[in-house]
Amino acid sequence: QVQLVESGGGVVQAGGSLRLSCAASGRAFSRYIMAWFRQAPGKEREFVAAISWSGFTTYYTDSVKGRFTISRDNAKNTVYLQMNSLKPEDTAVYYCAADRDGPVIYRDYSKYEYWGQGTQVTVSS
Repeated sequence: QVQLVESGGGVVQAGGSLRLSCAASGRAFSRYIMAWFRQAPGKEREFVAAISWSGFTTYYTDSVKGRFTISRDNAKNTVYLQMNSLKPEDTAVYYCAADRDGPVIYRDYSKYEYWGQGTQVTVSS
C-alpha cells in the first residue's frame, strides 16, 4: 500500500514554469513505476509522463516532449514533474500515479493502482 500526495500546482502565465512534486508514503517506493496523468474539464484522463524504477527510462506524451521532465528521488520517496514553456492547453488537474507491477511502463491509466488527490495547474494566455 502506498499513499501519494501531490503539490506544486498553481496559476502561471503562458511560457512560465512549474514544478510538481509527489511524495509517497510506505516502503518499496523504488519498486513502483511512477507516472503523471492529467485531466482537463470535459476530457478523459491523459498520460503525461512515466519513469522506471531506477529513473533511467522515461516516457512522455508527444505534446510535452522537450518541455516537461519527469524525475525521481528514491531516497526521498518523491517523483517530480518539471514543466517549462507552459501553454494554456496544459491547464488540467495533474495526478501522480504508482504501479506496483513493474518493470513494464504503461501509458494506460487503468494499470496504475495508486493515485494522489490531484493538483490544479492553470496556464493563462
